[in-house]
Amino acid sequence: MDRITESLISELILNQELISEGESKDFERLSNYSIISNEYNKTFEIETLTVGDGNDTGIDGIAIIVNGQLVESIEEVQDLLDRNSFLEVNYIFIQSKTSASFDGSDINTFLFGVLDFFSQQPKLVRNFDIIKFAEISNFIYSKAPHLKENPNLKLYYVTTGKWSDDSNIKGIIDSGVNNLEQTNLFDNIQFHPFGARELANAYRKTKESISTTITFTNRITLPKINGISQAYIGFLSFDEFEKIVSDKEGNLFNVFEDNVRDFQGENNDVNGGIANTLNNDDSEIFSVLNNGVTIVASSISPTGDQFTINDYQIVNGCQTSNVLYNNKKGPNIRKVHIPIKLIATTDDEVKTRITLATNNQTPIKKEQLAALTAFQRSLEQYYNSFTGDERLYYERRAKQYNSDNSVIKAKIITVPLQIKSFAAMFLDEPHNVTSFFGLIVRRLNEKKAQIFKEDHVYSPYFVSGLAYYKLESHFRKNLLDKNYKKVRFHLLMLFRILGNTDPLPPFNSRKMDRYCNQLIEILKDDTKSLKLFKKCIDIIDNADFDIEEKQDLKLVGKTKNLIEHIKK
Repeated sequence: MDRITESLISELILNQELISEGESKDFERLSNYSIISNEYNKTFEIETLTVGDGNDTGIDGIAIIVNGQLVESIEEVQDLLDRNSFLEVNYIFIQSKTSASFDGSDINTFLFGVLDFFSQQPKLVRNFDIIKFAEISNFIYSKAPHLKENPNLKLYYVTTGKWSDDSNIKGIIDSGVNNLEQTNLFDNIQFHPFGARELANAYRKTKESISTTITFTNRITLPKINGISQAYIGFLSFDEFEKIVSDKEGNLFNVFEDNVRDFQGENNDVNGGIANTLNNDDSEIFSVLNNGVTIVASSISPTGDQFTINDYQIVNGCQTSNVLYNNKKGPNIRKVHIPIKLIATTDDEVKTRITLATNNQTPIKKEQLAALTAFQRSLEQYYNSFTGDERLYYERRAKQYNSDNSVIKAKIITVPLQIKSFAAMFLDEPHNVTSFFGLIVRRLNEKKAQIFKEDHVYSPYFVSGLAYYKLESHFRKNLLDKNYKKVRFHLLMLFRILGNTDPLPPFNSRKMDRYCNQLIEILKDDTKSLKLFKKCIDIIDNADFDIEEKQDLKLVGKTKNLIEHIKK
């Protein structure tokens, strides 16, 4: 293995706080992380996508992206279908070899393994991870009437060598791809041979802040404004707007500042109305019916009509942007022009004021958005107040720490992870966040979930994030059986109950701070926290709870059984 690849592996293991499992396994992790990060623009856990082990059918990494979301369960697919009434699917399969050459036999094994994955009567023995992903895939195809088009399939074969267009190997690839095409399951199939250079480039791209270049002809320049370096108002054709929200491969960027709410789907009056307008013969009327999209960037570099936008977020227009993206193949979409405000500022206070002032087309009330935005910023500051081993990074904006090499990536708590860990640990809802995360988010959007409330103290949010990090750290160090990762959110709930036996105080009281301080003291000590997590595992083992039974993971009755078992 070359020195550059070795260096990239070392950095990845350090940043993700992984334990080295040998050259081959570490190379698989590097490949999976680098490739999927370039295909999916949100934070994810490497281990959940790494399937290379015994009975892996020649596959080392799998990602299934549905409607722009990385899915890990059938329930998540169903939730996305319920929200959008359609499915748009991309499959990514990866095989990694530390060999310096491209081996035709290994490539053939990889292609046959992928073909077998989609077979209704598979011939190869499968490990747990392959079975899990195959079940998700089978469920997707059972919903074929709801597919916008057949799924896309991308195959990556990665080595430490250099691809040389060997005709014999190309023949093997063409034959394998042809066999996959004969299944009629896919709209498009791509095979990518990756050598050391391609892999290094993919890894470096994971550190870049988002940037794009557009042609912005129909615009006016706003006069000087305090706190704003540049500002423009105008119209963008859909072709140019598409460059702002997705990459050349069509993957949706995660550039939505208010990512707590995220996209609400097209099954509501506002978004459904936008979709209808876009697909009508008079779709050009969209430009006068819609309030448009507001984009805030750290910097804008104009050269004539060419504008390069760096480190940007869409602070208003998340719903509009997603509906436009979802209808990008509509027959009348090319006639559409989108009203745009393009602003450059590095002042967070100015950015917040723009966000609140421009969000008036959303079904969520402005006062709720104001409270939510303010809470998120304050929570981020609360995380930043801790130092030492307890130092974590609250990722309020997706991938905001990607380009900061001083940040250990394993210590990042994303908004979805915060919601999951808090709901599990303090609301006693591990069964919901394990399989029905969409339900939690919907309740949050409808102001029915006790999460991110304006009067809440911040300590339980931080403690749930810290507990999640510590639990994952014990798993990464092989101090806990990784089989129990399936019930990690149940373990968080049990940890709180065992770690502090006092009644749970109100979330808006200072008693909650004292309650959480007791848990923090346990979490600060790796020996104590490990001992308590092992106790939690003992409870799961001795209660009426089967971690191999999927229904047990998502039934409220099983969660109550665990709580009752502690009381006994």
